[in-house]
Amino acid sequence: MAALAHALRGWWIIALRFPRMTQAERGQEVSRWAQRMLAILGVELVVQGRPPTQGPLLLVLNHLSWLDILVVHAAQHVRFVAKANIRRWPLVGALATGGGTLYIERERRRDAMRLVHHIAEALQAGDLIAVFPEGTTGEGRELLPFHANLLQGAISAGAPVMPAALRFADRATDATSMAAAYIGDDTLVGSLWRMLTAPPLRAYVCFGEPQAAQGRERRAWAKGLRAEVDALRARTVATASN
Repeated sequence: MAALAHALRGWWIIALRFPRMTQAERGQEVSRWAQRMLAILGVELVVQGRPPTQGPLLLVLNHLSWLDILVVHAAQHVRFVAKANIRRWPLVGALATGGGTLYIERERRRDAMRLVHHIAEALQAGDLIAVFPEGTTGEGRELLPFHANLLQGAISAGAPVMPAALRFADRATDATSMAAAYIGDDTLVGSLWRMLTAPPLRAYVCFGEPQAAQGRERRAWAKGLRAEVDALRARTVATASN
């Protein structure tokens, strides 16, 4: 009930307070809201590296769960790129849209071109944009291939790209946990229930160093970024064991 009440409070803030706020104030409000929601869900946040503080910048991350967005927002508000069906989810869609999410219709191949154009425009305006280049959630044991299309937005805008990695762990043992996974036929309600009934979680988000876009070829860059994200993910395990 506390999570639902906090979600409704987020909707109220977006509907009534956001119109009177600056973009910076909205970002701060989203981060505070996400931090509180993680606390309600019993998720401890661990931030490694230095989160980006201003754009233009494209953040690329591995994708594990619906919880990823909350974790990143709690560390630093960004504008996410997400599947268009999220916009139609009750309450969650309103929160995502209010947070500045850009949507993609993955079933329409031409929609990627439209989205790349909007990403480039947002980056040129100085925004922080976050994408999941795997295109879908994975089990986390091995990264899926990174799709290169969305990197074209950064190349066109001349904006740097920062790799970052996410990992969820059992708070007691720090062993990687699948409790927050959202894969295949999982539903949001089922995934949330599994997470709430599991041992308390720790969420790691590890930020790397920004990489300049000049002179990049997007496919080769995607492979390099995938390797960087994988190394950052391994760093969260190594740090925890020390």
